[in-house]
Amino acid sequence: MVNQMKTAYDVQVLLKRFGCYVYFGDRELELEYMMDELKEMLLSNLIEKEEWAQAMTILQNELTNIKRK
Repeated sequence: MVNQMKTAYDVQVLLKRFGCYVYFGDRELELEYMMDELKEMLLSNLIEKEEWAQAMTILQNELTNIKRK
C-alpha cells in the first residue's frame, strides 16, 4: 500500500514510523538526510519503490525551493 504523501511533513511522518526523527535546525541538511534515509529504507526493502519515488520527489522539490531563496 502506497501512502499518499503531499508534503515534506508527510515524508517525516513516514520516517518516524521507522523510528527516524529528523531535526538538525538546518532545513537543507534535514532534507538531504531524509533522502539518504529513504534510499537506505528502499535498499533494505522497508518501503516500496513507488512510496520511495513519491517521497523523493517531494523532498527534491522542497530542496529546490530552499536553494532558490
